[in-house]
Amino acid sequence: MVVKSLPKIPTIDFSEGNLNPGTSSWFSVCNDVRRALEEYGCFVALYDKISQQLRTSMFSELKELFDLPTEIKMKNVSDKPYFGYIGNHPSIPPLHESMGIENATTLEGGESFTNIIWPKGGNNHFCETVVSYSRLVSELEKMVKRMVFQSYGVEKYYDSHLGSTTFLLKLIKYRVPEMNESSIGCAPHTDKSFITVLHQNEVNGLEIETRDGDWIQFEPSPSSFLVLAGDAFLAWTNGRIHSAAHRVVMTGTKPRYSIGLFSYHNGTIEIPDELVDEQHPQQFKSFDHYGLLHHYHAAPKIESTAKDYCGV
Repeated sequence: MVVKSLPKIPTIDFSEGNLNPGTSSWFSVCNDVRRALEEYGCFVALYDKISQQLRTSMFSELKELFDLPTEIKMKNVSDKPYFGYIGNHPSIPPLHESMGIENATTLEGGESFTNIIWPKGGNNHFCETVVSYSRLVSELEKMVKRMVFQSYGVEKYYDSHLGSTTFLLKLIKYRVPEMNESSIGCAPHTDKSFITVLHQNEVNGLEIETRDGDWIQFEPSPSSFLVLAGDAFLAWTNGRIHSAAHRVVMTGTKPRYSIGLFSYHNGTIEIPDELVDEQHPQQFKSFDHYGLLHHYHAAPKIESTAKDYCGV
């Protein structure tokens, strides 16, 4: 019997003090990021700008948030699919519960959420913690995006992309399955974001599908973040970058808490002419990012939402 050796998700260190644009280390990491996203659709980022105190505070706030009565959590609503409260939904595994904070990197976004959940005076500590965390994680997202743009020679589009970017912070809990209950916490899917940055507590469960169809487990550590390319990034690169399917399988005896920062874009996303050539004929046309999300919501079982929505 031949035992297949599964690949490991690449790990890239973003905590180096000399990781500045224009330096040799910057260009080296640019290439590492692009190759990882092309081959795996993700990588583990070592990122030390989030202090242990802030990480601990975030997960403490998460636990208190999900301990609130369901009728209070259900006040978290949005006109965008999957942006508000999700719990006891027929199309979502019952172990999953999540809430969303739109424009999470802004004080207005944080206050809007807290004033709804805690209408009598808000919750200043929760708001400050969430906004501080989101802003620091968004710096990693922006750095990754800039590296990819530069690696493909299209950095001139970076500022306009950055100007139209908004961030959704998703706070997620997966409870422990009961006797004879399925261990699936989240069914296999690809994200519809441009980039997703995931951070979780010490409980395992997240699995990534390789291009060969194997599933490899993400092993969390306190300072590691999983950076995932979403379907919008796949389309923008004209199919160069891979959008990896992932799922959550709960096998332990503790609940799993996860924090995801998802970047979305207002307006139309244009496919750069520079990324279309003889070796890479045009696969996608310009598209509306939230239109892509709504398309997935209407037809979640389509194999490739991006190809179905904006494929040529």
